[in-house]
Amino acid sequence: MARVIVVGAGVVGLSCAVRLVEAGHQVDVVARDLPLETTSAVAAALWYPYRAFPFERVTAWSHASYVELTELAEVDGPEQTGVRMLHGTELHRARTADPWWRDAVPALTRVAPVGPPYVDGWSFVAPIIEMPVYLSWLAKRVESMGATITRMALGALPDHAEVVVNATGLGARRTADDPSVMPVRGQVVYLEQIGLDHWWLDSGAPGGPVYVVPRSHDIVVGGTDDEGEWDRRPDPDVAKLILERAVEVVPELGRARVVGHKVGLRPGRPEVRLEEQSLGDTRVVHCYGHGGAGVTLSWGCADEVATLVGPPA
Repeated sequence: MARVIVVGAGVVGLSCAVRLVEAGHQVDVVARDLPLETTSAVAAALWYPYRAFPFERVTAWSHASYVELTELAEVDGPEQTGVRMLHGTELHRARTADPWWRDAVPALTRVAPVGPPYVDGWSFVAPIIEMPVYLSWLAKRVESMGATITRMALGALPDHAEVVVNATGLGARRTADDPSVMPVRGQVVYLEQIGLDHWWLDSGAPGGPVYVVPRSHDIVVGGTDDEGEWDRRPDPDVAKLILERAVEVVPELGRARVVGHKVGLRPGRPEVRLEEQSLGDTRVVHCYGHGGAGVTLSWGCADEVATLVGPPA
């Protein structure tokens, strides 16, 4: 049995831990931030391959995660996992070909224009993940399988394990000495749930994406897409603009009460880094740079991490 240390307790790190324990490894998760303190906890989280490259690998990872999340929604149920399958619509301001990730979903239906400024769109069923519930469920699953989750601030990757999985997200600027990782600031507003059961997305909107994601007790609306911005404080003027843009898409949101604000820093990178590296006697498997698609890629990437690590010796 190989000892594997997973550094990072966001959705990617926890998913990797599950797959590695399932493969027979002894796994310890260490992180500065515990699951509910991570960027993952702020995510909307709508399954959607956003700001993640390269396309070919992302499509395969996204499909694998779609399949796993569908099973979690249908078998374990949203009450336990926080995962629901929900119909929704992506809108476009110009005639648009099928998305590059088309093969990641079982069905995609063209929809009639909903009116200016939109002239095209498609509809599909996507997993909606309530991250506080899902992260708590994932953490319990990890620990119930015999792995550990420990808060630990590390100045560098551990060098006392056979294998280290680097799932530090934005922290990879330090842990992997990788300046290509940059924050992509995303601000969201939480509204009271007013009976909305359909998600909406305009990923190409000027000034950042517009999304409306209904959850069981609230509605998450966003957002912003600010590269290189580290400020985690919600901006009231930005919040006002987010709400105005969301109401243009879903007018009934105009009567919804605001119940909260949050900011998350997505770990942007020109490409997801998922590869093995040798550091002395330690094998390091890097898995970071998922942009705005950490949840969307999590299980597919975890499968590949487990393959790279290989079976226990």
